[in-house]
Amino acid sequence: QVQLVESGGGLVQAGDSLRLSCVASDSTLNRYAMGWFRQAPGREREFVSLISGRGGSPYYADSVKGRFTISRDNAKNTVYLQMNHLRPEDTAVYYCNVARWDALYWGQGTQVTVSS
Repeated sequence: QVQLVESGGGLVQAGDSLRLSCVASDSTLNRYAMGWFRQAPGREREFVSLISGRGGSPYYADSVKGRFTISRDNAKNTVYLQMNHLRPEDTAVYYCNVARWDALYWGQGTQVTVSS
């Protein structure tokens, strides 16, 4: 069974940084692109960033471009999201996902709260 486990969230002040991690349950997922999404209270889940299976071709939402960096370490089955210059509007639950051949899988999410 596919499992994705996020960690690294927390409460920070505006301008601070956080690094989120998403550990996949097995290495077979390394061939697939993986992404980060977020959902703020009362809002729909929105795309944040995406990275290819080999770690290239990162793609970002306009709202985080230049502040967030996605990367992956396939030896550790882990995808990271480095978040710099955090803003209060970045407050949300952050989820990672992977679109495998059979289904789209999600982690349980990690809360990021940015105070002004």
